[in-house]
Amino acid sequence: MTVRLDGVGKRYGEDVWGVRDIDLELEDGVHGLLGPNGAGKSTLMRIVTTVMEPTTGTVTWNGTDVASSPDAVREVLGYLPQDFGVYPDLTAREFLEYVAALRGVDRATARDRIDELLALTGIEDVQDRKIRTFSGGMRQSVGIAQALVNDPDLLVVDEPTVGLDPEKRVQIRNLLSSVADDRVVLLSTHIVPDVEATAHRVALLDDGELLAHTDPESLVAETDGKVYEFLAPSAALSDLREAYQVSSTVQRADGVRVRLIADEPPRPEAEPVTPTLEDAYLYHVGARDVDVGHLESREVA
Repeated sequence: MTVRLDGVGKRYGEDVWGVRDIDLELEDGVHGLLGPNGAGKSTLMRIVTTVMEPTTGTVTWNGTDVASSPDAVREVLGYLPQDFGVYPDLTAREFLEYVAALRGVDRATARDRIDELLALTGIEDVQDRKIRTFSGGMRQSVGIAQALVNDPDLLVVDEPTVGLDPEKRVQIRNLLSSVADDRVVLLSTHIVPDVEATAHRVALLDDGELLAHTDPESLVAETDGKVYEFLAPSAALSDLREAYQVSSTVQRADGVRVRLIADEPPRPEAEPVTPTLEDAYLYHVGARDVDVGHLESREVA
């Protein structure tokens, strides 16, 4: 199963492009679409899911042009948009039954599938509660379940873990990994650990342009020799942030342990360290709107 994008672009105004010249091939497994807010991720997701037509280029599903035959994708699609709407006065089970009926899943199959998904998403015990009483994490679980209710060949999820507590974020990441063996999963996010924990391949998007589409290991390898750590006075931290992409700082009694991205050693005492996917993201995209889980100052005794 393959989604292929050739020269895809979307223009919103005379000179305003959401995405431009995107060439991308997605096969079975999890593909992390990673980029800062405003990079064009949601635009690309809407194009792939046929919610929006591209201005330029083509999107094909197993060789079929989805612009001329959108049902080729819609019949095998599971989609969780960023702004996921529900009927708040329905219970979780009632809502999933409703979605299954809309997608043409027969009643017996739907019943078994919903039982499986309620257990898989961890909301089996609250399935008879009205959705309006759910927490944000529980609502996202319902969102994932509705996207999977028709057992789709193509699963597209947009920022599924934003605003969730760490435990629920890990649960949803594990769920996406567990269902990816025999389908194409496109996970759009600006949260690096979500991609690091789930994705077989990473597509980096910034300012509407595709910067890379490769496996995480290769992306990290490109950053080798460009990540440094050293101890700096607290007073120097502001200047370092101005001059470099600082990925983390650890406050110590004798100063600040700084980790940053640079093409050359920023100071003679700076030591090269092994890069991570977070570092690779910062190197390629920059620190704008980054959420890499631990890019924050910490204090140690």
